[in-house]
Amino acid sequence: MPHVPANWAFGCSLLGGILFGFICIPRSKPLLRHMLVIALMFVFGFAWNARYAENRLNNILAVELEGKELTVEGRVVGLPQGNADGAKFAFEIEHLLFNGEYQDQFPGQVYLSWQPAWRNPEAIPEVIPGQRWKFRVKLKRPYGSLNPFTFDFERWAFHQDFGANGSIRSGELILMKDIGITEFVLRMELARWELRKKIKSLLPADARYAGVIIALVMGDQNAINQEDWQVFNATGIGHLISISGLHVTMLAGVGASIAGFIWRRRSLPLIVPVSKVAGVFGFLTAFVYAWLAGFQIPAQRTMYMVGVVAFALWSGRNPRSFDIWWWALALVLIIDPMAPYTPGFWLSFGAVAAILFAMGDSVGLLGIPTGKELQIHWTHRMIQALREASRVQAVVTIALLPFTLYWFYQVSVVSPLANAFAIPLVSYVVTPLAIAGALLPDFIGRWLLLPAHAAMEYLAIALDWMAGWSWSVVWARQPGWWVLLLSGLGIIYAIRPGDLMSSWKSRTLALCLSIPLFTPISQWWTNASLSAGEFRATVLDIGQGTAVLIETRNKKLLYDTGPIQGKKDDAGQRVILPYFRGRGIDHIDRMVISHSDSDHVGGGATLLKHIRFDSMMGSLPSNNSLLENFQARKIPSLPCRFGQHWAWDEVDFIVWHPHEETLFADQYSRKPNEMSCVLEIRNQENSLWLTGDVEKQGEAEITERLNLIRLTELGKRKIIFMAPHHGSKTSSSLELLKTLEPDYAFAQNGYRNRYGHPHATVTARYKDLNMPFYQSPITGAQIWTFNKGGPSVQFWRPSTNRLWHRKVD
Repeated sequence: MPHVPANWAFGCSLLGGILFGFICIPRSKPLLRHMLVIALMFVFGFAWNARYAENRLNNILAVELEGKELTVEGRVVGLPQGNADGAKFAFEIEHLLFNGEYQDQFPGQVYLSWQPAWRNPEAIPEVIPGQRWKFRVKLKRPYGSLNPFTFDFERWAFHQDFGANGSIRSGELILMKDIGITEFVLRMELARWELRKKIKSLLPADARYAGVIIALVMGDQNAINQEDWQVFNATGIGHLISISGLHVTMLAGVGASIAGFIWRRRSLPLIVPVSKVAGVFGFLTAFVYAWLAGFQIPAQRTMYMVGVVAFALWSGRNPRSFDIWWWALALVLIIDPMAPYTPGFWLSFGAVAAILFAMGDSVGLLGIPTGKELQIHWTHRMIQALREASRVQAVVTIALLPFTLYWFYQVSVVSPLANAFAIPLVSYVVTPLAIAGALLPDFIGRWLLLPAHAAMEYLAIALDWMAGWSWSVVWARQPGWWVLLLSGLGIIYAIRPGDLMSSWKSRTLALCLSIPLFTPISQWWTNASLSAGEFRATVLDIGQGTAVLIETRNKKLLYDTGPIQGKKDDAGQRVILPYFRGRGIDHIDRMVISHSDSDHVGGGATLLKHIRFDSMMGSLPSNNSLLENFQARKIPSLPCRFGQHWAWDEVDFIVWHPHEETLFADQYSRKPNEMSCVLEIRNQENSLWLTGDVEKQGEAEITERLNLIRLTELGKRKIIFMAPHHGSKTSSSLELLKTLEPDYAFAQNGYRNRYGHPHATVTARYKDLNMPFYQSPITGAQIWTFNKGGPSVQFWRPSTNRLWHRKVD
């Protein structure tokens, strides 16, 4: 008997009971029948989502296969990202071998990364959708660091149905192309790859905005520079640099027009009306283009709306605008129940809903005048069209404020101005030229893609100038649910249909309900404030590195800035800055850098570009690039040394290491780890120790200093201790632990990191001493609060996958 998931069985049983009741209840009781219909829809949705989740959970890699060398055979099923320096792509596994034996249970689809080996840095082969490969890989279950306000890789992997991710050790190409006749999705991925390759070949090698052209044609945004994204977001035109609903509608209109023009020939309209044929071909055009665009949610939404209109034409119905919207929403949710977890879902459906609601009594834009309207002068119609377009832009900007702040923590003040010329230029010049250039033969396409790229270059000049204005962007912390609700009610009233001049006062007053979106009040009910003598430590899930935010009532200190991988992937950009943005933090009183290793200073340069720091303290050589960056910005910098002490809001900060004669010298007097700045933060009841990467020699010096003062200063405080050097076997000495006797310990380290941190002997040592030892890969971010009642901790990744609080006694 096949396995039937419990949720699915429950849903089917309840569904059958409701159907039976629906059949038995007479039509004379419509209210009861309507209630049963609602219950029926709820049960269907529950069962469908349960089955969706069950399928994905069954696709997860078995724990015993993690980190093992495996041999997999299968096909490339997604558009690869990257270049000769490395590639990432979706891979469908058909056979998996472990220890020379075929395995029965393995994930059907995984996400692989293929980077040149550092010992043999040769370019990797070209990876193309539909190729069949045999790879030697190491896989791990989908895992990503988990912090408030940051990207959730695990949710993304679950959404994409990746049962594992991993790296390729070597590969053997078995078949250049393996795509069945009926495999539409894979054929679309191959077509997308060919389009991308064609666009790159037709544009100059140094074309900066080639990635933008590719994104406009096929929705692949990975080739766009991060600096350009910052400009697009700052000016509020990021929605245009993708496959928006407007682009799909435009292509559907072109397809419908061509079909209508052809069908009007001879007697064909007598067989089927032109409008019906145009509707079908418009939908087919939208369908193909939505798949070429990667089936993104805005493209899906527009495709379904076009499909509903085409169905209405064939069935003789006249649907209302919101009926079309509701059908598109239902289809998106049925096909992709996790769509609401993406910002594109809310921004796309929210924008269209706002326009349909606010412009319900609009007489339209230009249109085709008939009857008495023919007597109206064209200038009057142009003014009317401009007025309507301005109102649409204002409605969309205002309506999307809560969504924009919730997902991105920023609002572009210059967005209305930038969109005023960016929308027509991108939608009616750049995009048509780019699409035509990509689809037409090379000798024509080149001369269409070049002006498209040139137009984008001139647009970027203006956008870059506007983004440079100091007031172009307003940053705000992520609003709480009650602020979203309050502002949403005000916005609905403000954008309601009707004459603006007769009701501008009440509309303006309603918009005032959105003021809490931009004030600290939005988090007063969700974040407890600190009193004098209390402090909070946020231990970020940063990977193999260190980053801890310390907060007192009025001051903030950042201890280390996490790791950096390659040239662009640093923890400052990936974790710390999004966390600061979500919290509304734009000013840090002091940055403390424990030492110069890249896993402790990696995010510093990024943070200096976006966050204001008042001072810096650390153990760095004088020629360190981060120290030079601080000095260039004229930020006071002090060498970290034993004996330094200061107090903020009745909370004491004490430096225990390195020695008191430390300077910013050309070179460290010993290895960098042993020069780590060890900082204690204490109040009357608690003591937190941040230890960097200090090892046995440094720990011995700290132990000696602790014995000299005989621990009288520590008293009976609860001690929370950071395991030095991420829990390596060269640290957490027994002498220091017995001298300090911490009550709890934690380590920041990477999931299945190559160093094996924390080492098994260290983990056992903490266990033998009865000290609870919390590791960031297991707990996610740790938020420790030190108040008069003793310390408490909040883990972001508990075993139940729900946020929880724990009082530590």
